[in-house]
Order: sequence, then C-alpha cells, then structure tokens
Amino acid sequence: MHSTSGEDGMGLIDDLALLTSLATGDLDVYLRYSEGPDGDGGALSRDYEADVPLPGLSVTPLRPEPWWPRPAADWVARRVMKYAELAESCPQRRPWVLTGRVVGAGPDHEPLIADPLPLAWLGRNVLDEAVRRYQERFTPGRDSTG
Repeated sequence: MHSTSGEDGMGLIDDLALLTSLATGDLDVYLRYSEGPDGDGGALSRDYEADVPLPGLSVTPLRPEPWWPRPAADWVARRVMKYAELAESCPQRRPWVLTGRVVGAGPDHEPLIADPLPLAWLGRNVLDEAVRRYQERFTPGRDSTG
C-alpha cells in the first residue's frame, strides 16, 4: 500500500487496497472531483439546473452499502469510476478524499458535506487500478430494465 504526502501537504493515496481500507474504516469518507480544498475555497456546491446554492459540498460516499455482497474494493472502484469523466473533461479537477458532516442531499441524491476535512488526493495508480477492476468485474452500460 502506498500513501505519501502530496505537493500541498495533503496526503496521496496511490493504491486501491489502501483506499478500500480507508472506505471501510471508522470514518465515513467521501470522494470529490474538484480543484481541491483550496480550489473549492469554502464555496458550496450549486444546483445549476435550478440555480440554487446547496448547503454543502457535493460528494460521493465511498463506504460500501450493507447490502453489497461483493468485495468492498469492487464498490470503491465503481465509485471512483462514477465521476471520473469530471477529471477528464476539466484537467483542473482532481479526485480527493474527505470527511465531514452530512447536512443534506443534493438533487441527484448525493450527500452534501459541511465542515469538510481533506484527507488525501487520489494518485494516478489508484485511478488506473479502479479502471482495470471496474472493466474486469462490471458490465458497463447494462441497465436494470428487462
């Protein structure tokens, strides 16, 4: 497992096993794709369709749900992949892990976090591991109809 310090003093998680361990540990941890804690600058997320400010930062939970029957790493890889296109479409956005106080749910049912506590950036290796695991263990594009 590999965790180091990033260029801004924030940790760097570069191993899917370490991220999975964090996701299944004592803290409720979340994933966010943005310019990071400094880039967010204390700003809150926004519902752009309704032009309404949200009461916290929009995040993705990393903890597997209790009903999930597969390995926790499958859940974590899937969550990392869910919004990876945000980083691809805007190079300033990077994935990072945080914890905080849930203050509501956004328009897509995502948790909204207040008082965010940044934990670590996700490194390229963990992203590559998540992509491989997702492609090996899931059927992308298959829906629940039928």
